[in-house]
Formats: sequence, structure tokens, C-alpha cells
Amino acid sequence: MEMPHYFLTGFCMLLLHQTGLCQPYLRLRPAPSDSLPVVDIIEHPDPEYDPKENDLDERTLRKKLGSHFDPSFMSVTLPEGEAFTPRDPNSRFKPLGAMPNDIKRLNLSETPYGRKMKLGKKARRKFQQWLWSYTYCPVMYTWKDLGGRFWPRFVKEGNCYNERSCSFPEGMVCKPVKSINKTFLRWYCQGWSRQKYCTWIPVQYPVISECKCSC
Repeated sequence: MEMPHYFLTGFCMLLLHQTGLCQPYLRLRPAPSDSLPVVDIIEHPDPEYDPKENDLDERTLRKKLGSHFDPSFMSVTLPEGEAFTPRDPNSRFKPLGAMPNDIKRLNLSETPYGRKMKLGKKARRKFQQWLWSYTYCPVMYTWKDLGGRFWPRFVKEGNCYNERSCSFPEGMVCKPVKSINKTFLRWYCQGWSRQKYCTWIPVQYPVISECKCSC
């Protein structure tokens, strides 16, 4: 298996250090897009298009949303003590899950210049862990206020950590590759003035669930 170029350079750098072997208004939902997280909706500023107090009965809305209510990703009020605290850009995250196969199967017995070398099992594992940690792209979650025309009002939104490059040489960054849809209720009005009709309708809101190191 060939080693990706950003792994090769990183391997050489690590060995050099350790061994010296190498040298619009009334929009129902955001417009469809491949860009995540979703862009904020441009709301009509007229408060006449806001739900009234009698439209916000929590018991009624919970019943309407039914099994789609997911307390892990939505909340009626802003949860306390769960805000994301930015990290040092030079810090490393502890990867979760299984080590990616492209790192696990790297051929570490040959340098990028064709030189053979012996690498012990412990050193190999240590380098793989370091490389995995450096290229790992975690999803950072923060609570976002969707505004009074959504219920529940708060969503736990995912973002890819991009305080530093995730590759060797630098240039690649963490980008979203997967998302999950959560169903919310959206206050939607049709018509104008006294002729308008407003009601709660279900809409799907995509939340980033996985990020990867990419160009």
C-alpha cells in the first residue's frame, strides 16, 4: 500500500527528530447546499410573523413533535455549562473509535526515498498513534439559538475543528463528510396582513456528525 504524501512527509519529519534516518424573507429553511453547518435563515423582521404566547405551549408542541424530540441535540432553553471552550491550536485531541485502516496498514519499513529500515513494534505503534492524533478531525458541538420561529429553539450544532492544518505538508483542513437530520418545528406563515395563516410545520435541520482531513 502506498503511503499518502502527507503521511510520508510527516513520517520523515518524525524520524529525523527521533532517529536521524531521514532528511431572504419568509424562507422556510436554508436553501439546499453542500456547505455545513447550514447558513442562518434571513427572517422577516416584522414581529407579526412571530408565534404568540398561546402558540408556544410546550405540552402541545412536544406532542406535535412526538418521537422526533431528541434532548441530546435540541433544547427548549439554553443548557448551562455546555458551551465549547476553544483549545490551543497546537494541542492534540485524543482520537475516538478504531484507528483508520489507512494508518494501520502503512508500510513503515521503507522511507520515501526507498531506504529500508527496521522499526520496532512499540515505535511503530507510537508513530501510528501520533499520526492518528495529528490528522484526527473531531466534531466540536455548540448550542445555537435558532430563534423564536423554531421549536425547540436551541440546536446542538456540529463544526469541524479548524484551528490548524491536519496534514503534512500543511494545507489540508478538517471538513464535514457526514451529517444527521434532526426534525424541528418551524413557525410558517402564508399570506399577508389579516389574510395570513400561520402554523407549526416539521422541518429537518442537518447537523454535522463526522469530519475528515481533506483538501
